[in-house]
Amino acid sequence: MYKRIMIPVDLAHVDKSETALAVVADLAKHYDATVTYVAITSNVPSVIAHNPEEFARKLADFAEEQAARHGHRTAAQSVVSQDPAVDLDKKLARTVDEIGADLIVMATHIPNMADMLLPSHGGALARHTDASVFLVRAR
Repeated sequence: MYKRIMIPVDLAHVDKSETALAVVADLAKHYDATVTYVAITSNVPSVIAHNPEEFARKLADFAEEQAARHGHRTAAQSVVSQDPAVDLDKKLARTVDEIGADLIVMATHIPNMADMLLPSHGGALARHTDASVFLVRAR
């Protein structure tokens, strides 16, 4: 049913995505699918990496660690943005098309008042891509 699953990750907050990472690994094994770990970065140094190339290497290492830990095929896709906070939904939607993802698994938080005014990233991807979106609540 699913062949390529995309999961956006924030390398600075991987601990908040453990439930989603476990779900995506389970789905990948069940459907014999490849999981592509996607992360957005900017050109400026951050707490994760000094430059986009180092960021891409760290994301690739993370994908390899997930493959070793869970036993599924992985890929990594680093995306550079001038302003990740503003471009996030647009960049993720474009990446869905580029990699041919048919399922997106995303970690989410418990809704709060701000969510009533601002659309969710998962909702934006459901509106702007053909892929199914599976939101996983953090526990």
